[in-house]
Amino acid sequence: MQRNRSMLLAALLCGSAVMAPLHAQPLSTDSTIRDVLAQPAFQGFAERLLPWDDGREPPNLPLNRVAELMPYHSHIHPAEIVETLNHMAAQRARGEAVFYEIYAEADKRRDPGKRHTGIFMFKGRDNAPFAMIAPGGGFAYVGSLHEGFPIAKRVAAQGYNAFVVKYRAGAGGQAATQDMVRAVAFVRENAAALKVNPNGYSVWGASAGARMAAAIGSYGTQAFGEREPSKPVSVIMLYTGHSDINRTGEPATFVAVGANDGIAAPRVMRRRIEQLKAMDVPTEFHEYPRLGHGFALGSGTSAAGWEKDALAFWKKQMR
Repeated sequence: MQRNRSMLLAALLCGSAVMAPLHAQPLSTDSTIRDVLAQPAFQGFAERLLPWDDGREPPNLPLNRVAELMPYHSHIHPAEIVETLNHMAAQRARGEAVFYEIYAEADKRRDPGKRHTGIFMFKGRDNAPFAMIAPGGGFAYVGSLHEGFPIAKRVAAQGYNAFVVKYRAGAGGQAATQDMVRAVAFVRENAAALKVNPNGYSVWGASAGARMAAAIGSYGTQAFGEREPSKPVSVIMLYTGHSDINRTGEPATFVAVGANDGIAAPRVMRRRIEQLKAMDVPTEFHEYPRLGHGFALGSGTSAAGWEKDALAFWKKQMR
């Protein structure tokens, strides 16, 4: 318990710091990666906003070309990304925490890859349940700019607390899932300080992130090294071919996929849902026409508004 309190204190210092000299410098679609890294409100975690862990992002790349950094994604809207980044910067400039470390310094010394991890918070109502969101990127990168922050902002706007996990990229699915599990455990351990309800939580994931979310739903946090066992009440999965099922019990599962997805075939996702329904697991399946892989919020497409359906589905499971 003392370890958790110490970690949270360090995270709070990183998340809100001394606010007097801190200013949010508004970004635009003409701003560059260098501008994001230099944003005063993002100091201490700016590089973890970006997709790649190896710093390959060209510093002079303008945000209107940010899609070049996320090759597995589609329907990327730079204006939507910029709006969300400015929202986060303004939040921190007001003295509110944006980012939390999830591993202690000793953990990071043992495994330097864990220095690339953490969670970003989008505050909803005090003591409301929380959603933990894992963006995709084929385990090569983490597409938080497109598939994490904008979704979390929408979730928080409906009053729920939303977190986006920055997991280790390039380390494989097991390490990434362990990071997501640690993020869930961190929030539950520090629920009082964070002013969130530790119960009735949901896990959301897209593509590679959906595999992580589904694995946590199937086997619980204890299967990935956490001492305090827990399982989400709902799994929200976007476009992944994950087919593993725990026959001893699965949480309610919501699925969304594009009809033209060439990476995560809709028929594979539908088959998994049919298997869950046969187990009397509450499910919803949404297949959107004329849409491929990696659409995130799906703004301007047939999938626009899917997150409202997902929130309604989660809410049913909390009753």
